[in-house]
Amino acid sequence: MRVHRVAAVLLAVVAVAVAAALAGAQADPAGAPSAPKAPGYPGKASDWAPGDKDGFGTSRTKGSKVWYTLNDGALTEVFFPRIDTPATRDTQLVVSDGSTFVDREDEDTDQRVELLNARSPVYRQINTAKSGKYRITKTYVTDPRRSAVLVDVRFEALSGGPYTVYVLHDVGLGLNANDDTGRSANGGLVASDGVLSSAVLASSGFTKTSSGYLDRSDGWTDLKDDFSMDWSYSARERGNVVQLGQTRLTGATGGRRMTLALGFGRRRGAALGTARAALARGFSAARAEYSAGWRDYFSSLEPVPDSSAGSRGSYTASVMLLAAHEDKTFRGGFVASPGRPWAWANELQHLPVYIAVWSRDLYEIATGLLAAGDTQAANRALDYLWSVQQQPDGSFPQNSRLDGEPVFGGLQMDEVAFPIVLAWQLGRAGADDWDNVRLSADFLVAEGPRTKQERWENIGGFSPATIAAEIAGLVCAADIARKNGDEAKAAHYLEVADEWQANLERWTMTTNGPLSAKPYYLRITDNGDANSGAQIQIADGGPLIDQRRVVDPSFLEMVRLGVKSADDPNIASTLEVIDRDLKYGTDNGPFWHRASFDGYGERPDGTQWEPVDPGSGETIGRGWPLLTGERGEYALAAGQPAQQYLDTMAHVAEDAGGRVIAEQVWDHNPPAGTGPRFVPGENTFSATPLAWSHSQLIRLAHSIDAGWPVETPQIVACRYKTTLCRP
Repeated sequence: MRVHRVAAVLLAVVAVAVAAALAGAQADPAGAPSAPKAPGYPGKASDWAPGDKDGFGTSRTKGSKVWYTLNDGALTEVFFPRIDTPATRDTQLVVSDGSTFVDREDEDTDQRVELLNARSPVYRQINTAKSGKYRITKTYVTDPRRSAVLVDVRFEALSGGPYTVYVLHDVGLGLNANDDTGRSANGGLVASDGVLSSAVLASSGFTKTSSGYLDRSDGWTDLKDDFSMDWSYSARERGNVVQLGQTRLTGATGGRRMTLALGFGRRRGAALGTARAALARGFSAARAEYSAGWRDYFSSLEPVPDSSAGSRGSYTASVMLLAAHEDKTFRGGFVASPGRPWAWANELQHLPVYIAVWSRDLYEIATGLLAAGDTQAANRALDYLWSVQQQPDGSFPQNSRLDGEPVFGGLQMDEVAFPIVLAWQLGRAGADDWDNVRLSADFLVAEGPRTKQERWENIGGFSPATIAAEIAGLVCAADIARKNGDEAKAAHYLEVADEWQANLERWTMTTNGPLSAKPYYLRITDNGDANSGAQIQIADGGPLIDQRRVVDPSFLEMVRLGVKSADDPNIASTLEVIDRDLKYGTDNGPFWHRASFDGYGERPDGTQWEPVDPGSGETIGRGWPLLTGERGEYALAAGQPAQQYLDTMAHVAEDAGGRVIAEQVWDHNPPAGTGPRFVPGENTFSATPLAWSHSQLIRLAHSIDAGWPVETPQIVACRYKTTLCRP
């Protein structure tokens, strides 16, 4: 039986190669027969796929400039030719018996996702019809030799039949998914927005194709009307194009297979040629080369830390997912996450939120990769920071697209400081690096310590976390200045750093606040007087409130960056407040909300976040796994065990079939048991995977093995004689 199956597969591969060769001799898609013009353009306006991805992958090769994402049983955004540029919205199968029902995978199946090997981003989706009638199994890779995504599809009729299976493809080229055209060409589906193009082919071919406009003339609108495909349109006007292809996956009980190829290029012909070539090569060959590239990458890294012996899969998946966030054109540019959670506020969806580069996130990513042994990637990150993001005055944008174009307009002083710290950690003290360091250090001196935004991006003032980064940046800059013979600059940077370190308590620690009789650090102060009771506005639906009522675990940056000692009594008294007000326990372990009154998260019932009025309290920020990791680094600094914090983060990854860690995890609001996705300690619908979360797991694992936080700049810790100084 197995021999016959193998033979059948081999024959299918040969047939595909022959068909592709013949197709290659056909005319360019411009010569394809015309179809009736699709009515109803531009169609319903597009939104974006959810940002809580179940899987994420790309090859290690630079020539294959595609990244794929998965969510809710479907292939969601494919990014091309950069990781900040979507080229699709989603692609899924639709199943019908032609007379009584039509199902789509994202709505009508029970879904499971598996990471087949934690050292290679090969993901599998298993979608079983809620009716029990069929099962769809899809395995994903990208072709290492070209910009194409390949999907191995197996359709099984579990009862009844015969069924007809369609491919429903929502185009979404570029940041504007409402300006595409689409049509049939040479047995496939092609689309273009005038700048980028896509093509969808099936190894068994499509028997019928159509391109229309969402909710007006698209294939799903056609099918749900009478359960059969009646239209065959061409979408010639720019709009929100959705394409449909009827496959040959039909039959009664049993299994059927095909390969889907999504190819991309600048022109339609190039995209179609890419898809053809990927199909001709075949899924198995592409998967073998794809996985071999990732195995080679892991062979160049440090071994899995002993602390991760019980969670090796979560550790290696974190390394793999982190590395996959790097762009292949702007090397060293790592985006924060490959998606936009909650469609990121419908009226703001045109912004490339999360698929952007923050210098702070890039610092966190680089230090994680550095801990894992990928020194080259960390150096590329610094090169990117210096050559693309740094401004002529030494500042950095709040975030930017990969080419450096700013997305938001804020200024965050920790983002100016962290590249300096990274340069010091990498030993980059040559003349060229010194030029960049000097620019940013001078900016810190001129504009600090106050920041227009702290690390949570929505409030300004005197932040203990931000000032700690500024101090660390200046001390590191002084060391680099001295190595370049500039004693005057070195002395000035240290003088300013020492002054700020001495004033941290006055600026950011209250002695008369209402949350404790002991002194405690605040999230931020508006005026640099921590005892003044000044009113600050909390964003995302939070109140206008006395700053002394607002705390944040991020104050521990002072310890990890070597600015304050872990055994400082004011640190301990603040932790008491933090743990009482922001900590919550789950079956996976402890988590912390990022700040008092935080509203950046889903609504109480779990429905998606969106901008709300100040003081409304309509949305709730949940716990951040990266804060659990930072608490573990503090525990090491204080001479305490930290394994439980690493295990907690690993449990989050293990609970997600794709081993992805989100920006946030559920708390107890909504209550446990109100829905299968609302389990305290498991991923919310926030940005997933979040690169910073995975980097924090990696860094904590290596820190536990080392016995201290490996990120801590020793030049800072020893200057201030803190507990992390290791002479």
